[in-house]
Amino acid sequence: MSRAATTPPETSAWANRKCLILCSIVAVANMQYGFDSAAIGSLQAMPGFLAVFGYPDPSLPTGYGIDSTVQQLIGSLMTAGAFLSSLVAGAFSDFLGRKYALWAACILNFIACAVQIASSNVGVLYFGRLLLGFANGFFVTFSNVYCAEASPAHMRGVMVALFAYWVNIGAIFGSVVDNYTSTRMDKLSYQIPIACLFIVPVLLGLGLFVVPESPRWLLVRGREAEARKSLDILRGGSTEQQWTEYEWDEMVRGVAAEKEIAQGVAWQDMFRGADLRRTLLCYGMIGCQTASGSWFIIAYSTYFFQIADITKAFQFSIMNTCIGFLGVNCGMYAIRHIFGRRSILILGAFLVGVSHLAYAIADTVHPNTEETGQIIVAFMALFQFSYNGGVGAASYPVATELVSSRLRAWTVGSATALGYILAWTTSFCTPYFINPQDLNWGAKYGYIWAASNAVCIVFFYVYMPEMKGRSLEELDEIFEARVPARKFPEYVCHISQEAAHDVATHHIPHINDKPSIEYVENTVEEKYTESV
Repeated sequence: MSRAATTPPETSAWANRKCLILCSIVAVANMQYGFDSAAIGSLQAMPGFLAVFGYPDPSLPTGYGIDSTVQQLIGSLMTAGAFLSSLVAGAFSDFLGRKYALWAACILNFIACAVQIASSNVGVLYFGRLLLGFANGFFVTFSNVYCAEASPAHMRGVMVALFAYWVNIGAIFGSVVDNYTSTRMDKLSYQIPIACLFIVPVLLGLGLFVVPESPRWLLVRGREAEARKSLDILRGGSTEQQWTEYEWDEMVRGVAAEKEIAQGVAWQDMFRGADLRRTLLCYGMIGCQTASGSWFIIAYSTYFFQIADITKAFQFSIMNTCIGFLGVNCGMYAIRHIFGRRSILILGAFLVGVSHLAYAIADTVHPNTEETGQIIVAFMALFQFSYNGGVGAASYPVATELVSSRLRAWTVGSATALGYILAWTTSFCTPYFINPQDLNWGAKYGYIWAASNAVCIVFFYVYMPEMKGRSLEELDEIFEARVPARKFPEYVCHISQEAAHDVATHHIPHINDKPSIEYVENTVEEKYTESV
């Protein structure tokens, strides 16, 4: 039987509107990540903030400077907190699931913001940043894991790419708020932006009451009836009943097969057998977010514009963030209708690398000129469009579908933690490169990021498989069969054929059905025996 004969028909976004709305409610968690990155990064160029946490320096355009250590810790402690929470995400999900993890993040977020608003002591600010990072780690990890597990296969790229969509909305909102408070010289200049960080937890915390728990998480936990109810809510009549039955059949068979393969403790299984390859690919994908130079641009673009003597730095940051949002929308459309995962990743990394290289060359040839300033603005805008439409839009769809349902929170969480380590390294080291007190490289810093994007292109081309249109259970089978990356599109999955047969014969599998799995020359043969 061909793959086409066992593949559910693709339905429109409108037909899947219920699932899309529910995933959008969950994905709004990522707005916090975007707002915080834009707002806190811009605070470092704001006189009212610098008057409290910086030092007077009449030679600088703002009249104030900020110590490199303070600058490092403001950005890096949030990253450190996110690293810690991402690292424990798998253990947390073993007990309480995706929704409760997001509720816990909302509570931590409230505490962190209250601490930062109430104090002008830099040590207390550091503690608040660390706690806020812990909340953000849960927001990012569990919102993306949930969207991957809740969405139908053909819409998964779009629904998980809501991560980039909401990150950019948050960044636009953060840039606008900072722009209107940047002229204030009192504490409200930074307290107002921080207070805006209460908005997302309120919206998300209330919205989660109408969102069902992940059906795959429930199924892995043996709560079969709840899992089926959750799936029916998410699909909401978006397709014919037979295809919902088909998807359910695949999910049950896939979870049963995973339990049979499992060897022991979940975090150890990430580094065994076929899961080792999946873990390394997921780590590489998340690492490419940092390798693109995104953390440098997000955290330091406004400050970078100012030390480059570019007027209207805040306005240019808002403009670039809006261009990035346009890129996200183009990327989401391309993921759904034009490109596969590999193609959009390669194209995005190429354009991002060109952007870094162009402004670095301009600053090398004509440093500190008006023309160079214009080139910096133009190519940072191209970066925003290319990154958000390429690596930014596709990274979490790819990372979440690379790993198995049983290990998804463990692997994506630890991969996100690795990403935060790399981001922390970027946040910690960047001031030394761009700060006039230190190396004072300025835009020449772009050479480093151009080189790292070249490495990303090689990684995507050689190692990244094409997974567009595959169900998560199909991907489990393909990886277990050790199929080479180039042969993913042509592989015909037995689990799909068996699910189609079950639907045709009205057979209903159960989670306690035990598969025996045999691997022969990159094929997987599964035989199910119903338990008595």
